[in-house]
Amino acid sequence: MSTPSWLVAKPIAHRGLHNKAEGIIENTISAAEAAIVRGFPIELDVQLTADNEAIVFHDFELDRLTGDTGLVVERKLSALTGIGIAGATDGDKIPSFKDYLAKIAGRTPLVVEIKSKFNGDMRLTKRVIETLADYNGPFVVKSFDPDIVAYLRENAPSITRGFIGELEYASKSDSFLSSEQKHRMANLLHFSETQPHFLSWRVKDIPCASTHLSRILGNLPVMTWTVRNPEDRAKAEKHADQMVFEGFLP
Repeated sequence: MSTPSWLVAKPIAHRGLHNKAEGIIENTISAAEAAIVRGFPIELDVQLTADNEAIVFHDFELDRLTGDTGLVVERKLSALTGIGIAGATDGDKIPSFKDYLAKIAGRTPLVVEIKSKFNGDMRLTKRVIETLADYNGPFVVKSFDPDIVAYLRENAPSITRGFIGELEYASKSDSFLSSEQKHRMANLLHFSETQPHFLSWRVKDIPCASTHLSRILGNLPVMTWTVRNPEDRAKAEKHADQMVFEGFLP
């Protein structure tokens, strides 16, 4: 399967075209509409609810982005979609994945990131596949978790899939990964199982063997994240095929 041409045609707005100073918060409908107005594709995150539904939200906890606290996965969809986003001037609430897709309605391409705790739980992935089956707009799906990408390959081979990688995996959210897992992911040692159609790689870590060889030998496009300044943009233009950006208009 070849990757869609739009994937490398225009920079991708990270979690929508958000601007906190203007009350446009990440992963909201307002951020999506702002990206659509400017003609940018959108990267968005999906999380699992207590009743096995999907919402558009980045964090595992509610605390940073809402006035509420606690784990997303402990709340049902109906409760989560009633929670307002802190600082949003247009009254944005957490959108369900289904409602988000209905609002976008194919007006711009989507890059859907499936969040994971690397525990083998495929409920969210299954729900994403089911929901996208009824969507007519352009999209691709990606994840940091090679098991999710492998699941997509096995169970939804017609979906363009990508693997998100980096070299260090040193953030707090990666602390539960073993050194063996980090080594496997950083060096694409799962490639035979995942066979991604594209890579999405941390801009601070390019160029590296994983991305360079994938582009040269595998003809895989590489997008890079998250580009926030001229230095990062120069690296992206030299060593990648596309960038996921925020904080400026490319």
